[in-house]
Amino acid sequence: MKTSISPQELKHSLEKGPAEVLVIDVRRRSDFEAQKRLIPGAEWKDPEKVEAWGKDLPKDKPVIVYCVRGGSVSQSVSAKLAEKQVQVRYLEGGLAAWDLATEAES
Repeated sequence: MKTSISPQELKHSLEKGPAEVLVIDVRRRSDFEAQKRLIPGAEWKDPEKVEAWGKDLPKDKPVIVYCVRGGSVSQSVSAKLAEKQVQVRYLEGGLAAWDLATEAES
């Protein structure tokens, strides 16, 4: 399975319905506190506590994680969740790429 997803692919999945995919914001707490806006339907989870909340994620539903720019935070969380057999991908370019892609369509 591919380990990442583009903003366009995620948008398409979300348009099918929120039940299709679980989206989790894993920005560091300081980044989240500075800008609490989320991708529609997403929820924030502390990336430093992934071991605690990761075990409760569904194994039969795609999970998308994102951080500010799709770098080390979301990729490391993604790797830890994959070890738990979660169907996980990280958002390429993170929230910044999501913003650019959705602005371009407006």
